Amino acid sequence: MKPSLVTRHSSLAAALALMLYAASVAAQANDPTRPPAGFDTGVAEGDAADSGGGIMLQSVMISPTGRAAIINGVMVRQGEKYGDAVLVRVAESEVVLKSGSESQVLKLYPGVEKRAAVQAPAKGAPRKRRAPQ
Repeated sequence: MKPSLVTRHSSLAAALALMLYAASVAAQANDPTRPPAGFDTGVAEGDAADSGGGIMLQSVMISPTGRAAIINGVMVRQGEKYGDAVLVRVAESEVVLKSGSESQVLKLYPGVEKRAAVQAPAKGAPRKRRAPQ
């Protein structure tokens, strides 16, 4: 017996829905903007208390009209309060919160430290040769 047109359309719709779901799951797993595995916060669980009780800088926004930061999912503009602290400075990879006389620096990438770049030799400069073995 031949399947009815409605049955075929239902089967095709179900297959299409399953394919779209699988594609969305795969797209989420391969998000190029997601940090590498194991780089979630850069702060180990034991270090969370040392870095301000789990306060985490997630993003900074710097524009000609103002500066702001996303701290634990909350957007805070420079000069505004986050809890009992004021956001006093927003830089490219860190912010400073000030509460009374104490300042707290939150780094965007706490486990990463900048190093000076190694200069490439100028064009035409003689290359270092390896010693013969």
